[in-house]
Amino acid sequence: MHSSMASSKGYHLLFFFFFFFFFFFFPFLNASTGLSCYSHLFSFGDSIDDTGNWLHYAPVPGPVSQLPFGQTFFGRPTGRFSDGRLIIDFIAEALKMPFSPPYLAGKTAQDFRYGANFAVAGATALNQAFFKNKGLIVDFTPYSLGIQIRWFKKVLHLLGSTEAERKKIMSNSLFMVGEIGGNDYNHPFFQNRTFEEIRTYVPSVVNAIYASANDLIKLGAKTLVFPGNFPIGCIPVYLTIFQSNNTNDYDPKTGCINWLNDFSQYHNHALQRKLKKLRHLNPNVTIIYADFYEPTMRITKSPLSNGFGNTPLMACCGGGGGRYNALIRCGENGSTVCSDPSKYISWDGLHFTEATYRVVARGILEGPDAIPPILKKCRC
Repeated sequence: MHSSMASSKGYHLLFFFFFFFFFFFFPFLNASTGLSCYSHLFSFGDSIDDTGNWLHYAPVPGPVSQLPFGQTFFGRPTGRFSDGRLIIDFIAEALKMPFSPPYLAGKTAQDFRYGANFAVAGATALNQAFFKNKGLIVDFTPYSLGIQIRWFKKVLHLLGSTEAERKKIMSNSLFMVGEIGGNDYNHPFFQNRTFEEIRTYVPSVVNAIYASANDLIKLGAKTLVFPGNFPIGCIPVYLTIFQSNNTNDYDPKTGCINWLNDFSQYHNHALQRKLKKLRHLNPNVTIIYADFYEPTMRITKSPLSNGFGNTPLMACCGGGGGRYNALIRCGENGSTVCSDPSKYISWDGLHFTEATYRVVARGILEGPDAIPPILKKCRC
């Protein structure tokens, strides 16, 4: 009788511990060990995507190496040009994968067992020779998209010793190719090149992205995501540099600069046309266009209904009282930071807050800002 009761109690106690472990610890175990619908997550790009490569490359990394960068989520600077997580971080979380480590911080296959981040702040789609031939100074970083692809090939050979192993990794991985291309336009815009001239760079930028995509597909990539550009006409640094007394330059509903947003759309449409060709040539590959423009515009047009404050064109951090000030950047002496970054779209006048990245990430993970949404494969 007593032994039976003890056995029963032991059984119930065992069941309770199993129940507790499964429902409370399993989700975290899943997130930390990469048990996902993808085996690896690889990303390429610039400061929109950089999870720390800039810190490991730059001799003097600047304010991003100190608070308030990273204050919202990490509580410390991590090399991310934001107050917290980036789009790629939210994608990793949704896929139950660890945050992708920066390539320049890793050395062994174990370091990259769930993927790697190759994005570097300031990176361009085109190599530096292109800009030098145009008489432009583009020397923030030499690590253009083509170099990042070469880095990836080194990691791939580190992870797979045979061609069969490498093919398996390629087919089971998710590739985020960008956001990339924004700096190819930032530099000439900020160096007073004309709108007409910079438009002529778009085909070259898109072709560079296309060439990198082909490289990855030839290696066996089966799922690739290609983000478009943000609406640069709503970004504080552009609003400051290109402020105008001509009211026709501005959208009366948002205050954004129309012709700059038109340029972003010009790039995005050119990229989508190129991706259409890529899909036609590779029918067995899932090629996803990720729309960063529309979700950002939705917030800008209706900030309050999207959980943001009523100053969508202001920066949270910097020295310009919400406007961009090139003389006092976020994190430098004399700069200030807002009390609640989640109410702001822009973090430092050029990059975005974690709150904005969360909204953009949700749109491409679940829809409607990616066709098919990234999570669709995970639900099949």
